[in-house]
Amino acid sequence: MVALDISETSKSLAVVGGYISIVGLVSYFLKERLFMSEALLAFIAGIIFGPIAANVFSPLDWVSGSEHELSHLTFEITRVVIAIQVLFTGISLPKAYLWRERLSLFTLLFPIMTAAWFVTAALVYGLVPGLTFLEALVIGSCVTPTDPVLANSICKGRFAEKYVPLHVRQIIVAEAGANDGLGFPFLYMALYLMLRKNPSHPVHTIGGAVGEWVYNIVLYQVALSVVIGAIIGYVARKVLRFAEARGLIDHESFLSFGVSLTFLTLGIVGMIGSDDILCCFIVGNSFTWDDWFRVETEDHAFQDVIDQLLNNVIFLYIGSIMPWSEFGKFWGLSPWRLVVLGICVILLRRPPWVILLKPYIPSLSTWPEAVFAGYFGPIGVGAVYYVQVALKEIPDDGTRDRLRAVILPVVYFLVMTSVVVHGVTIPLGKGFQRAATITMSRTSTAADLVGVRLPPAVPVGSVPTPVAPESSGAPSSTTRTEAFGLAEQPQSPQIHFDLPAAKSADTPPISRNISFATVPPHEQQAESDAVSELPSESSEGTYRRRTPAGPIGMV
Repeated sequence: MVALDISETSKSLAVVGGYISIVGLVSYFLKERLFMSEALLAFIAGIIFGPIAANVFSPLDWVSGSEHELSHLTFEITRVVIAIQVLFTGISLPKAYLWRERLSLFTLLFPIMTAAWFVTAALVYGLVPGLTFLEALVIGSCVTPTDPVLANSICKGRFAEKYVPLHVRQIIVAEAGANDGLGFPFLYMALYLMLRKNPSHPVHTIGGAVGEWVYNIVLYQVALSVVIGAIIGYVARKVLRFAEARGLIDHESFLSFGVSLTFLTLGIVGMIGSDDILCCFIVGNSFTWDDWFRVETEDHAFQDVIDQLLNNVIFLYIGSIMPWSEFGKFWGLSPWRLVVLGICVILLRRPPWVILLKPYIPSLSTWPEAVFAGYFGPIGVGAVYYVQVALKEIPDDGTRDRLRAVILPVVYFLVMTSVVVHGVTIPLGKGFQRAATITMSRTSTAADLVGVRLPPAVPVGSVPTPVAPESSGAPSSTTRTEAFGLAEQPQSPQIHFDLPAAKSADTPPISRNISFATVPPHEQQAESDAVSELPSESSEGTYRRRTPAGPIGMV
């Protein structure tokens, strides 16, 4: 007799695999035509298949119904997902981006994050009854960082590439990657000030709590993780270039090097107890500080595939663990309070402060961009991670029972609010946009290519031209002419080719005319020994990245 084995593992794999496969079949229509966020779709699917609805799978059953074990499982899953995402974010940023945009990042990471922390805490204090302000600060710190997973999922795709300028997308994902690791100082400042009143805590004064915070968090967690991340990224870059230059590494290992760096960093920094999330972001930036690895891999979709899989899996998981039974259950935490809190946090946590400090954020060149960047401060996987960290630190001795009871439903409700509101309203809010040329999500700009050696016949620069309408009834093609040179040179050699934008009958190809500027002979002589570092692939599948530069460089 055949015996069925309907285990929780099998059911979960069937749900995850089935969802990704089925949605993948219509993914272009959903994301590129309807502008729907993959995070929102996966979150809704998690709710539908989770215990609140169909009850096909429940993560609580994976751990035999133990809330403590579920919290630990959630902590580890979100930790790995965030680490991979922030390291990929660091890799995707242009050359020396953190240094070039240091003023913008400083403004976003310190005064704006601090203001967002206090505003969120004040809203929690006013709308969640029975909490002290220090307890509200603990809850506020969990949702202060913007989420890199949601930022990556919404800042990619046709809508973002068409309506959101590249420099705005870059500063949003850079801030999300950095501040997700910088959430620890806010969380532990509130925790140390709160725990000093606990008789079992070794420190009982404000000065002692601040000193403990400086030593344990600012120095050991933040500063040490930055130093370790810079060293790991630098060494990894040098070692990878050494191996690649001597033909020691194959194509697949080259592309997956970033993932292995994530696990290495998580393991090393996790064992010493420092901030592994921030360290992963610094590793990604240090690793691609010279832009070499980013340029080498920008034509490959490996990181995008990993991003998509992680986004789908983690938001399916979060949707299935939403604590529906706890909304409105504890000490007057009624649904209307949660709804008002969610709306107020979305509107007041970031937008006023980004708009107010826009003159100190050079990356945002217009006021509509400042409004968009301020509004787009998603709360997601990072908040789920930080609430698990907070639950580990909050005493379970009866002194903070109210905080332990309300922190999870409050934070999870804010996550749900952000996923739904940002996933739906971002595509609808197209008033901020300016005319933008179609760009790929990993396209290099002229500023990105600073320091990258091109053939002498291809100086850096790009000049977009208007789209020429077609008189026939067929779909018109999008034309973009790029003249690489300081001035227009109509007599220069040109290459024309068509790039299929998508495998769809009604989607026209992108026609590109690449023209090459003429270089004077004396400049050609000076650059005759230049070596181009543009990636190409031989028929055997191995990289042939360095080729002698001739008078005409082919891109």
